[in-house]
Amino acid sequence: MTIDQAGTYPFAGRSVRRLGYGAMQLAGPGVFGPPRDRDGALAVLRAAMEAGVNHIDTSDFYGPHVTNRLIREALYPYTDDLLIVTKIGARRGDDASWLPAFEPDEVTRAVEDNLTNLGLETLDVVNLRLMFDVHGPAEGSLAAPLKALADLQRRGLVRHIGLSNVTPTQLGEARDIAEIVCVQNQYNLAHRDDDGFIDTLATEGIAYVPFFPLGGFSPLQSAALSGVAARLKATPMQVALAWLLQRSPNILLIPGTSSVEHLHENLAAGSLTLPDDAVAELDAIGR
Repeated sequence: MTIDQAGTYPFAGRSVRRLGYGAMQLAGPGVFGPPRDRDGALAVLRAAMEAGVNHIDTSDFYGPHVTNRLIREALYPYTDDLLIVTKIGARRGDDASWLPAFEPDEVTRAVEDNLTNLGLETLDVVNLRLMFDVHGPAEGSLAAPLKALADLQRRGLVRHIGLSNVTPTQLGEARDIAEIVCVQNQYNLAHRDDDGFIDTLATEGIAYVPFFPLGGFSPLQSAALSGVAARLKATPMQVALAWLLQRSPNILLIPGTSSVEHLHENLAAGSLTLPDDAVAELDAIGR
């Protein structure tokens, strides 16, 4: 198994392998507090690098401060080809709630915290996560926080800017303020709201990074998915990831796990090619 079979995509000035790793699940239950198995979390990160992953997605509000410190402990000093993408725009309440953190001073503090906990002088990519609705994209102006982030980019603290949980209208507003290199929204076999958005981004050379590619807190379950997986002698989750890779060339995957075994299972999806009849059957799930 090699993830090179999944191909690469130009992202943030790099050639990034389309199968990456999302660090969210390394934090404790509910993405809050320390991991149940610290050594296991460190092992997963190192195993991802050994398998050829060169794109890690994280955020300092995972934990909070947990996943970034684990990444630094496991991987610092970082290899030259590793692209670390982080996220700001939210904070965690004492009760583990997810709260907006949009004010310019909060944007600045979040970037500084990410730099400190990752051990970096400059962040490769920072996604501004919009929180007008915690459950999905909702309209609202992103100008104030994005201008603060763009100012940090001019100061050399951030190289590239992306957006998360956004609408096409918000992307248009953002591109008048700064260059946008990626969009990170929820998308998977069953959650297909961004079908048209993905196609538009592909024509413009903007990466699309679906979060919850396997369903997130509610894992994908479908008789059609299980049936295709059985025919192809693969797991349902491998089929779901392979479908995303075949959906559009600008899709970059960041499936997360706290298990080395599950990590290797996810990465093996890069070598799985779905026949046309399987793709048609899977397409119907989201309709």
